[in-house]
Amino acid sequence: MGPGKSSETERVVVRLRWLDPLKTQDLDLPRYHSALAAGMDVRAAVEQDVEIDPGRIALVPTGFAVAIPPGYEIQVRPRSGLALRHGLTLINSPGTIDSDYRGEVKVALINLGVAPFRVSRGDRIAQLVLAPVIRAELRVVEQLDATDRAAGGFGHTGI
Repeated sequence: MGPGKSSETERVVVRLRWLDPLKTQDLDLPRYHSALAAGMDVRAAVEQDVEIDPGRIALVPTGFAVAIPPGYEIQVRPRSGLALRHGLTLINSPGTIDSDYRGEVKVALINLGVAPFRVSRGDRIAQLVLAPVIRAELRVVEQLDATDRAAGGFGHTGI
């Protein structure tokens, strides 16, 4: 069923492994915080608080690895509240976790705010969104189809 066809949401199994189960017992699994949320909040697995000064980047561990089924990716996205209130976002937004990656999921945070931001253990630091992947087949051609827009880009509409 396509979008809008059912009140049920398709479920895809993503296997998750805690890298050190004894050190992550206090952390929650990534989870959706509302019935129709697209993203699962993910928590910081830092051993000690990490302070991110304005303009600085920190790579924050989550304590787990995942096995994503072929044909899918997980996108790592900023949390809107952290971005709005503190200027905290992802340096590579959205980040991509490919289905063949088995290392620890880490979040590359950047502080674009005006004050230092402290990340503590268990803080919700990003969202994970499972998304289907369609691979392109590129073909070299002599000409592309003409459009009204043509090569206009980067503000060409004046808006």
